[in-house]
Amino acid sequence: MAIAADLLRGHTDTIILGQLMHGDSYGYSINRVIQQITQGEYELKEATLYTAFRRLEQNGFIVSYWGDENTGARRRYYHITSAGRAYYENLLAEWEYSRNIIEQLIR
Repeated sequence: MAIAADLLRGHTDTIILGQLMHGDSYGYSINRVIQQITQGEYELKEATLYTAFRRLEQNGFIVSYWGDENTGARRRYYHITSAGRAYYENLLAEWEYSRNIIEQLIR
């Protein structure tokens, strides 16, 4: 069964920040990890991913920098800030609260 995009759409920031909690990364790698974790059931569209990166960076939750790859194209890496860590923890708390309410409503 495929995951409905609408179900996860409001959690894009949480998903991205959750990946960055493990360390700095770049867009393609983050999306690849998401696909691996979900066994190919979910991936972020490129436009969604990079729109989220811009929004998170504008709000001070992440910072970006260019990698210094010796081969291939240069990659823009993203790093979660302390404000981003706090925001992520808040988003997790909101998710838990919402999940509990939804479970009560549908059971």
